[in-house]
Amino acid sequence: MRKNGPFVLLVTAAVIFSFPFATFAASSQLITKGSTSNKVAALTFDDGADGANIHLILDVLDRYQVPATFFLTGQGTENHPHSVRDIADAGHEIGNHSYSHADFSTLNNTEIKQELNGAEAAVNHITGHTTKPLFRAPYGSVNASVLNEVGSAGYAFTIQWTIDTLDWKGLSSEQISNRIFSGIQPGAIVLMHTGAGAQGTPAALPGIIHDLEGRGYQFVTVGQLLTMREDVMIYTVKSGDTLYGIAGMYGLTVRQLAEENHILNPSVIQVGQMLTIPFSSQKFSRYTVQRGDTLYRIAVKYGVSVKEIAELNQLADVSYISVGQVLWIPSSSFLYTVKPGDTLYSLAKRFGTSVEFLAASNHIANPALIIRGSVLRIPK
Repeated sequence: MRKNGPFVLLVTAAVIFSFPFATFAASSQLITKGSTSNKVAALTFDDGADGANIHLILDVLDRYQVPATFFLTGQGTENHPHSVRDIADAGHEIGNHSYSHADFSTLNNTEIKQELNGAEAAVNHITGHTTKPLFRAPYGSVNASVLNEVGSAGYAFTIQWTIDTLDWKGLSSEQISNRIFSGIQPGAIVLMHTGAGAQGTPAALPGIIHDLEGRGYQFVTVGQLLTMREDVMIYTVKSGDTLYGIAGMYGLTVRQLAEENHILNPSVIQVGQMLTIPFSSQKFSRYTVQRGDTLYRIAVKYGVSVKEIAELNQLADVSYISVGQVLWIPSSSFLYTVKPGDTLYSLAKRFGTSVEFLAASNHIANPALIIRGSVLRIPK
């Protein structure tokens, strides 16, 4: 499987924006299943102190080329660092499962932060990757106060589950499989464990994968599942990104994007951080990939370029799209040649768009500087 991206870096905006942000609770969003009608499912594994079955699980996932999401504890990471590193090196997604597997509903805010920070530090030290923005509460124990504190720590999503296999009780592989088969539905999040107590899980996995694929299901990570929401898009921050540039790309203001994602300091975002982009019907259309579609055919249909669709949807490989995948399609545009006296502000006002959107669409680093005779792409 493809390995994860670069180590976590701080990306600082080239321009510091000062907005009078209101004080608000950065509540983490509780997710129990994906918001999709597509036949997809996310296999998730909680890792505790011993991680006895990690390599057996990794072997099966590698054999069938299935991605998964692992929620890691800090103590478990310190107890079996090589296994945790193998999870990351195999390209699987990772999330935070606390440092000591404490019941968060019994902790105060300081203790919650310590649990989250302890796990993040341990995992980052071993893998070079952040656990943000995914958190799974030990025992699934959360309340409004916990969600607020978890969200303010940078974990935008608290991931519960659709199907609890109860594998940690020592269920057989057949019992585990039957619980999944009876509860499977589009967007399902399946909860399993890596510890010695879940001895039936590695043996159950091949049959689970084979059966669900036979029913037409595809396996995705939790992060991929979140991108299938129809009301928003999930954008993963890349090296060099700024909130200003991302906001402009999607026709938003920095303030809108910061408030949507509970970002208190708009000048600091992290590589790998997932941002919620609210859907704008004026700027984009949604398209669900059909059998026989190619990105080229979709681009021609909407009068845009393959590059524009690929960049908007963060598609690394333009030759690969899957049936049921939801794509955002940029509005069609026309070319405009800059004339004497033009400014990006006057053009944005004239054509009913924003300075940020024009700057991002035309890769303009300094919105105060445009050159006479240069050609800009203007959205219709």
